[in-house]
Amino acid sequence: MTLREDILQYVHEKYKTEPEYLWRRFPRYTVLRRGDNHKWYGIIMDVPRENLGLHGKERVDILNVKLSDPSYADMLTRQEGYFKGYHISRGNWISVLLDGTVAMKDIQGLIDESFIVTSKKYRRAKERPPKEWLIPANPKYYDVLHAFDEKDEIDWKQGNGVIVGDTVFMYAAAPVSSILYRCKVTKTDIPYDYSEGGLTIKALMKIKLTKRYKSDEFPFTLLKEEYGIYAIRGPRGIPHSLSEALK
Repeated sequence: MTLREDILQYVHEKYKTEPEYLWRRFPRYTVLRRGDNHKWYGIIMDVPRENLGLHGKERVDILNVKLSDPSYADMLTRQEGYFKGYHISRGNWISVLLDGTVAMKDIQGLIDESFIVTSKKYRRAKERPPKEWLIPANPKYYDVLHAFDEKDEIDWKQGNGVIVGDTVFMYAAAPVSSILYRCKVTKTDIPYDYSEGGLTIKALMKIKLTKRYKSDEFPFTLLKEEYGIYAIRGPRGIPHSLSEALK
């Protein structure tokens, strides 16, 4: 089976999605639409390789999906097999090459996120599965090296989109410049009002330590060279390959 066929089988079995072919001029363009609000959560297209900046003029399949995190979208498009949304560049849409460069398990994760992102707002919280985040911690404002010395659960600045059940990997900024902790989010939306020295906090979340990492295990140089992470300025999603390595 081709990746196109694998995707159509996946969305049919998981979301009961029937492919739609809307354009006579482009008979292989395949729209994937939610059944409740009729929004597109994906479209498979065959486009000339040269239109993607690749060598050759033959046509190749791509999948367009929508992500919730613009930083994650930007990170992916820096990696092989990912591009800014073809003909749908607004709203965090990206295109994924369907030639085997990107593994099917990664494509499935992107489809699942796109399905959730395109849902009605009141349903997103119920539908979204637990997510993994990379969050920064600045030693200038907090002694992150000793954050969990006295207890394994602490209050932390809550990032947009983080919900109970999510996993956060805490990255200590310079001079440490490395991932130090894996934590589970146990509570969110704790009222808080703090503003000083360029740092503003409107809400807190509780995070419980589940794993420690040595400072030389996941330094910034490794995150940049191996996983395409060039900046960690706020909560952001992480690629599947990094998720697997962190386990």
